Amino acid sequence: MPLTFDDLLARARRLPRDGRRAILGIAGSPGAGKSTLAGSLVRELNGTGEPWVAHVPMDGFHLADAELDRLGRRDRKGAPDTFDAAGYAALLGRLREERAETDGDIVYAPGFERELEQPIAGAVPVPPTARLVVTEGNYLLLESGAWARVRPRLDEVWFCALDEAERVRRLAARHERFGKSPADAAAWTIGPDQRNADLVAATRHLADLVVPADAVTGPPPGARGPAPSTPV
Repeated sequence: MPLTFDDLLARARRLPRDGRRAILGIAGSPGAGKSTLAGSLVRELNGTGEPWVAHVPMDGFHLADAELDRLGRRDRKGAPDTFDAAGYAALLGRLREERAETDGDIVYAPGFERELEQPIAGAVPVPPTARLVVTEGNYLLLESGAWARVRPRLDEVWFCALDEAERVRRLAARHERFGKSPADAAAWTIGPDQRNADLVAATRHLADLVVPADAVTGPPPGARGPAPSTPV
């Protein structure tokens, strides 16, 4: 039977065990639906009860434009060496080591503001009660450099698979939505983004699960009735 969004919910709900916090990674090429899937999972798993799932995007570890200018990498922003991969791996290690308890400390992760195209420090709080952390990004399965430290810190990694033509169309539209002209959006999509997409696609076989496009999008907010808010 085809994999469904409900199947994904059930699989994610089973990840935390023995009081230990679990981390689920969602990988895929730019525009493949990683953020959509992560957001839908977090919303549906948390339900209407006390939130027990947190969302920590990899994009918060983008290097700031000023640093990219200093390094001469601004023209390929989004490539593996334009992120603080070691910092991302270190945060995942901290999240994994801390047990989900009611009297622990909040862990703050950086976020990413798409309107500014800049990382924002301390924007994502992960409370001590979070038993599952969902993190998503392009390079979770990359085996080179500091990125190789990421996969061992994740309980599972799912790979979003989307028809290539549709992925490119969505990505170009997203660039336009956040301020690029149609010509600039197309050039960036088939240039730097495509080079990154090819690199990510080569890691697909390392994923624990390949998620087809039909299973990526969950129901609209409020479309479901009450659901379990904690693992059963």
